[in-house]
Amino acid sequence: MPEGDTVYRTVAQLNRALADDVVTLWDLRVPAFATTDLRGEPIHEVVARGKHILHRVGDFTLHTHLKMEGSWHLYRPESPWRRPDHTVRAVVGTETWTAVGFELGVTELIPRDRENDVVGHLGPDLLGPDWNAREAIDRLGSDPARPVAVALLDQRNLAGLGNEYVNELCFLRGALPTRPIGEVDVPRTVELAHRLIHANRDRVERTTTGDLRPGRQVWVYGRDGKPCRRCGTRIRKGELGANELALRVTYWCPYCQT
Repeated sequence: MPEGDTVYRTVAQLNRALADDVVTLWDLRVPAFATTDLRGEPIHEVVARGKHILHRVGDFTLHTHLKMEGSWHLYRPESPWRRPDHTVRAVVGTETWTAVGFELGVTELIPRDRENDVVGHLGPDLLGPDWNAREAIDRLGSDPARPVAVALLDQRNLAGLGNEYVNELCFLRGALPTRPIGEVDVPRTVELAHRLIHANRDRVERTTTGDLRPGRQVWVYGRDGKPCRRCGTRIRKGELGANELALRVTYWCPYCQT
């Protein structure tokens, strides 16, 4: 599932292309909304709320979520699409740009005044203009026995972190992913999460090590069996989640993290 910085960049590109224009092409390829037609409606803006994407069009909001496989592409009218037509879930076009959503995990059209129904459960947005660190700290601390990796991934606590950032944060804070969040310095962890995702939000090549060279960008994520960059101990791999259906792959250094 994409991290919040990926969604942030996607939304910035969509907003630059579509905002303050008028819909000339509208096609939602999901049964519940296939007959909707917002051609002629103004596109007010495209915004992100955590990992959710909101196209505000007329009195409606097109709510989409990339989940694991989804992506939004921008094309000039009449340009060929780079992914198969059968994977398209949404098309929003103007006279100058066509935005195409492929394999979107969520595609739904809702009244603008019902946005809270789909994103109101989210915690403070790490990349949002209304970021509230104090609220995020309070939410994370509300269940002190919860494993730190599970708590950080829960979008109800703070919105925007994916599995890569969570594994890297655990390493940087010296905490095993299974350590209870109540035993972690939550304010410093939240501050680091905010700093890391902001440092990466405007570049495609993400790094948590400060090194952008290929193969050097991360400390532990995806590096099972490889030596820790700090101590040389082999990185380990496991699974952790709030339940069996929410398991995520975890990576850690058994020496640097306790």
